[in-house]
Amino acid sequence: MKKFVCFVALVSTALLLVSCGTYNSIHDKPVTAGYDASVPVVQRQNDSTLQSGNNFLLKNKQGLWELYVEGDPLQRGMVTGALSEELIHFQEGAFFNKVKDIVPSKFKQKMLRQFLKWYNRKLYLHVEPEYKTEIYGLSRHLSHDYDYVAPAYLRSLYLHAAHDIGHALTDLSLVGCTSFAVWGDKTEDGSLLIARNLDFYVGDEFAKNKLVSFVKPTTGYPFMSVGWGGMIGVLSGMNTEGLTVTINSGKSDMPLVAKTPISLLTRQILQYAKNTEEAIAIAKKHEVFVSESIMVGSANDNKTILIEVSPDKFGVYEVANTSQLICSNHFQSDAYKDDPKNNYAIKNSHTEYRFERMTELLEEQDKINPEKAAAIMRNTKGLNQMVLGYGNEKAINQLLAHHSVIFRPEERQVWVSANPYQLGEYVAYDLDEIFSQKHKGNIVSLAIDSLAIPQDEFVNSQEYKNYEAYRVEDRKVDLAIKNKTNLESSRLRAYQALNPDFWVVYYKAGVYFYNKGYYTAAQKEFEKALTKEITTLPDKEKTEEYLKKISKKLN
Repeated sequence: MKKFVCFVALVSTALLLVSCGTYNSIHDKPVTAGYDASVPVVQRQNDSTLQSGNNFLLKNKQGLWELYVEGDPLQRGMVTGALSEELIHFQEGAFFNKVKDIVPSKFKQKMLRQFLKWYNRKLYLHVEPEYKTEIYGLSRHLSHDYDYVAPAYLRSLYLHAAHDIGHALTDLSLVGCTSFAVWGDKTEDGSLLIARNLDFYVGDEFAKNKLVSFVKPTTGYPFMSVGWGGMIGVLSGMNTEGLTVTINSGKSDMPLVAKTPISLLTRQILQYAKNTEEAIAIAKKHEVFVSESIMVGSANDNKTILIEVSPDKFGVYEVANTSQLICSNHFQSDAYKDDPKNNYAIKNSHTEYRFERMTELLEEQDKINPEKAAAIMRNTKGLNQMVLGYGNEKAINQLLAHHSVIFRPEERQVWVSANPYQLGEYVAYDLDEIFSQKHKGNIVSLAIDSLAIPQDEFVNSQEYKNYEAYRVEDRKVDLAIKNKTNLESSRLRAYQALNPDFWVVYYKAGVYFYNKGYYTAAQKEFEKALTKEITTLPDKEKTEEYLKKISKKLN
């Protein structure tokens, strides 16, 4: 991260001197002519229910926000913004506060803003006119508190590329998702079943308000997606043709220019494709700037494929002679067979481990149904039921997911997890029923209570309470290490007792003692960390390197 900030500062300084290439981006205007520009009139029924014509926003009893919107691009954006303005302001605050935590220096923040202006200079050329118009309508409801970052429309456009930038900045560990698809002899009824965890973490505040959107556009297919306020892109979604899309990041270098954000590419696939062939055709039309696996499930084809995209390559992966497909964070198609970045990810990250763990979990189940799929996505153990410690990224359930979803495409049914993480109730929806209704009068939740999957009992356990307490203490330990403040040994022991099987609690104690010059104490902690399942090879090598340094100091 330090290297990246230095890089940003150097580039930004040059940009302040040269300031070239950004004029067209800053002055580009979306098309609004010919669209419905009437200002939405919003009626507030209560604190958590708002309505504008046939459109509405409500918070259901499980804590999920449900948004129903229809109309042309401009009207969709304006209505979405008008209904979800408070959610948009909340998400902006959560995001930019996280940025301040990562880059506390005001000077470096200024350099970062200059860098973003330059970095996104060609973004407008790679976003479909329809989505620029929709984003423009939505941006009219952004907060003015962050106008210093960029004007509202440009800021909203930039935020749709933030997911991709998070993928590129692997040091931030923002992403590490797992998904699977099963059909035929692997499912209870033979139909296609897809499940995914979106482990995209930008802080607890950012994940508070999950938004389940149901969109009925004037062109293309109606669809649902799961995200947050201010996001029109798709991370997980399904349309009325029973086509689903989910995305998993791949290993990416830091690109030097933004192109098509993945979430807007998948939005176009979801809105305009009815089968895998059409999805592939849409994906081929766009240049992307990070590496991503797009899992596409199709009721019409009764199969699931992976579209693997990167700035340099394009591949499609289909399984043969099997009825399951697994996706973590590395590529599987022939196009990436000898790709050095992909091979690096397999060797040095936790993607291969989670792939093998998902394979193991699916082999343990005879016939998968939505309830069994939820149990798999909530699993916190490692290979051969190894105890990993809670929050270990080698687990399918890393206890940081923004959301988890389960799709049954042929039935047009979807389940979305409520907080916390994927442990809350999986709330069920039926797209055929939702988009056939006339949403007028009294607005009620679109969820189907009879199909809901109950919350995980782990939420009520002492282990879960300890894990949440550990997360609080973990941040305090990080601050003590960063600021070189003192921690009582008893407090470190209490911290470790909250999550005793997780290697991190011993590693951080080791770093604390090492920095204090207590080398014997540090040695014991690093040795204890090595007895646990360490998340990645680089993490293990860092631990071993500390022990080598200590050995030299003690001998």
